[in-house]
Amino acid sequence: MSGQQPGRAGNPQVFQPLAADDPTTVAGYRLAAKLGAGGMGKVYLSYTPGGRPVAIKVIRPEFGEDPEFRRRFAQEVQSAQRVQGLFTAPVIDADTDGAQPWLATAYVPGPSLADAVVAHGALPVEAVLLLIAGMAEALHVIHGAGIVHRDLKPSNVLLAADGPRVIDFGIAYAADATSLTGSGVTIGTPSFMAPEQAAGRKVTPATDIFALGQVAAYAATGTPAFGEGTSHGVLYRIVHEQPDLSGVPERLTELVTRCLAKDPEARPTIAEVIRLCQTANAETVLRRPEDWLPSSVAADITVRAAAPAPVQTPPPPAAAPAVAYSPTAPVAPATPPPGFGPPQQQPVQPPVQRPGTPVPPAQQPPRPYPAPPAHAHAYAPTPFPAHQHQQQHPQPYPGAPVPPKSGGKRGVFIALAAAVIFTVAGSATAYVLQKDDGQQKQGSGGSAQGAEQGKGNDTTAAGGAAAGSAKPNAKADPKPADFKAINLTAGYHLTLGDDDVRPQQGEDGGYELSYDTGGYLDAETSEGNLVLLDPGQEGSLAVCRAETRFAKNIYLTKLAKGRQICVSTGTGHMGLVTVQGFSPEGSPSEYMTLDVTVWRNAVGTGSGSRS
Repeated sequence: MSGQQPGRAGNPQVFQPLAADDPTTVAGYRLAAKLGAGGMGKVYLSYTPGGRPVAIKVIRPEFGEDPEFRRRFAQEVQSAQRVQGLFTAPVIDADTDGAQPWLATAYVPGPSLADAVVAHGALPVEAVLLLIAGMAEALHVIHGAGIVHRDLKPSNVLLAADGPRVIDFGIAYAADATSLTGSGVTIGTPSFMAPEQAAGRKVTPATDIFALGQVAAYAATGTPAFGEGTSHGVLYRIVHEQPDLSGVPERLTELVTRCLAKDPEARPTIAEVIRLCQTANAETVLRRPEDWLPSSVAADITVRAAAPAPVQTPPPPAAAPAVAYSPTAPVAPATPPPGFGPPQQQPVQPPVQRPGTPVPPAQQPPRPYPAPPAHAHAYAPTPFPAHQHQQQHPQPYPGAPVPPKSGGKRGVFIALAAAVIFTVAGSATAYVLQKDDGQQKQGSGGSAQGAEQGKGNDTTAAGGAAAGSAKPNAKADPKPADFKAINLTAGYHLTLGDDDVRPQQGEDGGYELSYDTGGYLDAETSEGNLVLLDPGQEGSLAVCRAETRFAKNIYLTKLAKGRQICVSTGTGHMGLVTVQGFSPEGSPSEYMTLDVTVWRNAVGTGSGSRS
């Protein structure tokens, strides 16, 4: 059983926006788009809390009102959750008792066989053989769970990059229990029924073998084996006439003919179906290449892989802090790591006392507290009511009485503390700007640098102001260097700083990216990181800078053709790795084919960086 039926055949809109009558959530799953609708209900795209896309089928309310349907539906869901085949979409969640039953399966980014044939025509023989062999494996685990599919048809077979996926197994059995199927609601498809189904006789696993033969004929010719037309006419031909196999390629004739035997006992077993596929392919073992589908169909897979992003729950409104920020307890501004944080801005200069005219601290009038600009950093202190009062009611002369609302000596003390904070913040900002100009130094030398910058001024404060007035010098983003079709063998590594990025032997030696013989990509340098981008997420320098889902290694089991990985190195380079393929079975060496884009010295530079 599965819930995914992505639209009708020929419908170019894969992800349909939710309509007014569509729910926005189902049992906590936030719905991102509608995938399609059928006789049993509607199918929606959602995501698990971990970010994996799922297809959620919401059963029509009419079926939910039938107690026998609910009983059978619960039974089939329970059985379907035991089906864990490579060529099925697993059922991961369901509710059979709620007001409106539903079930969730893993989302398969691929068109249905019906969509693919309508849009691009019949499949080549090699693709049909791989299709039928994969479907046979799916039926093996479905039948092993005690389920007969009953509705195996092209729209219930999805074409993924690594093989077909059989979906919606067992739902037709639950639908048979309701009287709605006899009052205008169509569940099965007459063109792909078996004779015993059409005649109302007992349904067995051999029923699915008959449907398998029909699917093979349809995939190879683009038309059903028993033709099209009214339901009664098609069902009559299925029961009493022979199929039209004139357009079926010769290599598929024996397979299709045996599957379409009228007598269920004469049909081949699943093991025999797989052997017939192997014989037609002149191979004892079928090998499924990554490009097993025509390029036009593979392009449809790419479209469906770019699923809409999960719907984000709006964050709650920010509450005011329980304790107001106190300038008497300053917090040192944090310096973001290179490549992250807000962009550099012109620092705010603290007020500077003119040299030569010192005023004793006890008699200093409070300095006006400057309001922060709109682009101030998050850590910049904000004005306080006490400061505002001091600006409105300054002390007219040393020793003069202060109006009661100014806070007296306490207000003067707060003003002095605020001035000290701004002086410290100015020095810290100047240090960050000097760091951007390439003058990086270790330790806490920010004050020394400020004094060095302000050489020739009379006071340390003036030196700090001179350093603070230095204009930021953001470097432009580095140009990308592209390296195509790199075959990275297990046990070899890449160094992104090399002029010619090419595999070099060795691993675990402080390199920047290696293909470990343990079956994973490894960020070798101590400060290096990897980020596996989501399917459909387009990699770029800006994306790689923004991503923080860091990992030290990524196993090949998580990778497929088209997946992208951001690489940041301890030497300041950034790279984008695009997986283009893996070594074929039987190859004397184990390797990955990669496209690599490198931005050298990209960490902490560029107009888009935020260092």
